[in-house]
Amino acid sequence: MNDSNKSHHNHNHSHAISGQSHSKRLWWALGLTSSFLLIEIIGGLLTQSLALLSDAAHMFTDTAALAIALAAIQIAKRPADQKRTFGYHRFEILAAAFNAILLFIVAFYIVYEAWLRIQQPAQIQSMGMLGIAVIGLLVNLLAMYLLVGGQKDSLNVKGAYLEVLSDALGSLGVIVGALIIMVTGWLWVDSMIAVAIGFWVLPRTWVLLRDSLNILLEGVPANVSLDKISADLQQLDGVAEVHDLHVWALTSGKSSLTAHLVVPSVDTQHVLESARTLLAQRHQLHHITLQCERYRCAMADANTHQFLQTNQSASQAGHGHSH
Repeated sequence: MNDSNKSHHNHNHSHAISGQSHSKRLWWALGLTSSFLLIEIIGGLLTQSLALLSDAAHMFTDTAALAIALAAIQIAKRPADQKRTFGYHRFEILAAAFNAILLFIVAFYIVYEAWLRIQQPAQIQSMGMLGIAVIGLLVNLLAMYLLVGGQKDSLNVKGAYLEVLSDALGSLGVIVGALIIMVTGWLWVDSMIAVAIGFWVLPRTWVLLRDSLNILLEGVPANVSLDKISADLQQLDGVAEVHDLHVWALTSGKSSLTAHLVVPSVDTQHVLESARTLLAQRHQLHHITLQCERYRCAMADANTHQFLQTNQSASQAGHGHSH
């Protein structure tokens, strides 16, 4: 590392945790879903409807998802300490990943149960099935209304919203199935609708799990382009090169950036302020750490070696850099 001209810039910008502003709505949604869950389980057992019981399974995951989301929000409020210097924000992402895995398990279980039911159809009380499903749809629509505002801001809330959305579709499917059974007597329709509900949930669950894992693996946020950031920084007066550029998200809507700027001759403080303003206004990045250096440092050479000579061993190259 060159010692001739080094400077560090740290800018801390506090954000409200994205899920916290929606905690009251989550509490209301939890109350609605947990109350109806008991009704739907009893109704499914009495009517012998697999579609209704599968919808109750979704409602159970809704309740669990909402409870986990609320718990994660409470934990995420804890301040940073000596062991968790970034705080506890990642609990919201862990909750989202857990809810995605839970949805996968439920979806596959529903498909399995439907296959067994197709082989041995059971008598179904379609009228009771219809009445309970209508109430369930209304409950889910109200819960969706409570959560829709927060699902774009927080993966944690998005996980809970997807749970409720899938259950609303399940209730709608049960209604359609009940009407078909009442008119035609085709009992197999109940199982086919349960399968359709399961397969509808799977791709949306994968998106939630993928986004959660990207954050947990320190991946670049989907709305961030490293090439664009690097190009914009190199357009600043005095910046000759940008290297060791990293962008990651601590939680939903809370991204961080670190980078080295090669600044041969101009005032580094001016460059740092210009870079901070550019990153905040053009790329919505607020937690930034920049290091200015007069010459290209060894870290840049190491990164070049890493990307261009990945097939050579470290001993052959003679140098390296580990993160």
